[in-house]
Amino acid sequence: MKKIAFFCIPAHGHTNPMLPVAAELIKRGNTVRFYSFNEFETKIRSTGADFISCDSYLPSLTEQEAKRLKNVSATEMTVQDIRTTLAMDDFLDKEFKTFRPDVVYTDSVCFWGKLNAWKHKVPMVVSTSTFAFNQISSQYIKHTLKELADMIFGLPRVSQELKTLEPYGYHVKSALSLIQSDNHTESVVYTSKRFQPYAESFSDRYAFVGPSVFSKANPNKDKARPLIYISMGTVINDRPDFYGKCVDALKKQDADVIISCGSAIDPETLGTLPEHIQTFPYVDQLNILSGANVFITHCGMNSVSESLYMATPMILYPQTSEQKAVARRVAEIGAGLMLSDDSADGIRSAVQEVLNNTAYGRAAEECSSDFRSCAGAAGAAEFIENAPHASDGMDIIGELNKADRKFQLTYWLIVIAVIILIGFLINRQYAWIVGIAAGILSAPIGKRIQKRKYASLVEKKR
Repeated sequence: MKKIAFFCIPAHGHTNPMLPVAAELIKRGNTVRFYSFNEFETKIRSTGADFISCDSYLPSLTEQEAKRLKNVSATEMTVQDIRTTLAMDDFLDKEFKTFRPDVVYTDSVCFWGKLNAWKHKVPMVVSTSTFAFNQISSQYIKHTLKELADMIFGLPRVSQELKTLEPYGYHVKSALSLIQSDNHTESVVYTSKRFQPYAESFSDRYAFVGPSVFSKANPNKDKARPLIYISMGTVINDRPDFYGKCVDALKKQDADVIISCGSAIDPETLGTLPEHIQTFPYVDQLNILSGANVFITHCGMNSVSESLYMATPMILYPQTSEQKAVARRVAEIGAGLMLSDDSADGIRSAVQEVLNNTAYGRAAEECSSDFRSCAGAAGAAEFIENAPHASDGMDIIGELNKADRKFQLTYWLIVIAVIILIGFLINRQYAWIVGIAAGILSAPIGKRIQKRKYASLVEKKR
């Protein structure tokens, strides 16, 4: 039996999938020590794991920093993760030397878990609470101009913070190396290969185990009238305007409506509600989804996974680039409708479409069957127990990188040759035009070649 250290950031969507895995590992005779935060203590202790509070190590935030975190600034989250790692250094150094874990199971964006596993040379398995994103699957993410500006202008600040890690024995090339999936890192992903974009690009060091949930309930949609469930998750849920529009859209709907609006909103702000519309700070989401006919969701991976597990079609209202990637995949498989008009009329129309068009429900049922056929928490536990794993399969990402280097070398050699020929045979003043054109065209040409190479590698792998 093994001693396993769990690490996670203070977020429900990242913590919840790890809990059934912890319970399963303990049932199998392992010892689990879960480093988390007081908000999750009761949930963690209920699995049988030892709870270790980390609240005192969270850096104090300025008003501006807190605002940026609330707005899901990638730069701010990275900076605060680094500062938390440094604050926990002495504490975790002692923990690793006394507890001496055999395996570290850490959330994919929990820097202090990853960095201490590397520093203390302990086998590590990453808990991936959304899709696994590498250079291929990350094409699903379309960043907004605001998000791109945040990342670009935040680079100097992140680079400065990364330098503070070096004296403590944490050697990091870049922030990207801390968060991007690669084919050498042991990873548990809480979805199926069918639902994961570009699943073939990941090595056999990835275990796609399906949603990690405690519920044994099956979908039951047989009711006198439909149930519509609405939730914007636990992070960006301070949206009284949107909930108000949902109430306006559904106040005359012949259906039961449940709104989970979190603790940030006083339900009184929504006014007097019709009897068929109820609001709660929190609900047992899996239980509600088992009987729901439509789920209006922000498209967090945890919520989407639970919805599909319970065969509930969705109205997709993503708020971040990552959520948009999840929403895009749901729409692709036909289990959800993108909410393009978030007015009361638009919401009402979307609800009617999903309720009346049985294709959405059938697609959600197919995905539910797929998810339930996965290994689940038991498969994740077995994967963690047996880490590290050998990998004899083809590394498609590695092969694509080799092909890209070869393409870039060949491409620019040809461009240089053309520039020289134009300079000699025509006029040197036109050579710079070729250089600029070549620079503009290199990305789309390279992408097309990469796509063809990827298809051939996938075929070869099969």
